Amino acid sequence: MTKLLDGKIALVTGASRGIGYALAAELASHGAHIIAVARTIGGLEDLDDKIQKTGGSATLVPTDLREANGIDQIGAAIAERWGKLDILVGNAGMLGALSPVPHTEPDVWDDVFAVNVTANYRLIRSMDILLRASDDGRALFITSTVGNEPRAYWGAYAASKAALESIVQTYALETVEAGLQVNLLNPGGTRTAMRARAMPGEKPDSLPRPAEVASKAVKMLLPDWQQTGQRLHLSDLES
Repeated sequence: MTKLLDGKIALVTGASRGIGYALAAELASHGAHIIAVARTIGGLEDLDDKIQKTGGSATLVPTDLREANGIDQIGAAIAERWGKLDILVGNAGMLGALSPVPHTEPDVWDDVFAVNVTANYRLIRSMDILLRASDDGRALFITSTVGNEPRAYWGAYAASKAALESIVQTYALETVEAGLQVNLLNPGGTRTAMRARAMPGEKPDSLPRPAEVASKAVKMLLPDWQQTGQRLHLSDLES
């Protein structure tokens, strides 16, 4: 039986756990070949096992996204092997330390921006020509409520998500004529390790699992999705 994403190539960052892991598995279930990018090799191998059990395929790319040249190398490898990229998911994120802005250590600030902002800019820079080579180029970046609703003690993370949103929405405007669909998704509270660190007193059972998020978010990456420049909440995808 033909699947909606047969023959499609999808790159997912932060694919070793959480939403990235779940979304990579969901895309694979629709037939996409997954290029899974993350620092944690064990998590990538677990994802590969899961994908293979459902008849899918993946290429594992252990990479620290703070190393910009690594992103360019991924782009070059995709160009050489496939000549296109159909789906880009910028999911990898770093929370950093929650603290007052004056108390935020410079190295923490730099790391948060390196992963949440600069790595996504480098991904766009490297993958743009490959997305344009696709018949159905789709790009989705994961954001947060604090990206446009600042919260005390979340300075570095909130500022990084605000910057990400500006970059992505600018890129969406620049690619309208190319037919790319470039969007942001705020998944809201999700049962992930990052959420547990940020909200240690919260009951995990009160939150949706990453797989629940992925089953809805995948709509934004299918060929029939025809919106760009949007910042959507998970609830917007429930109908």
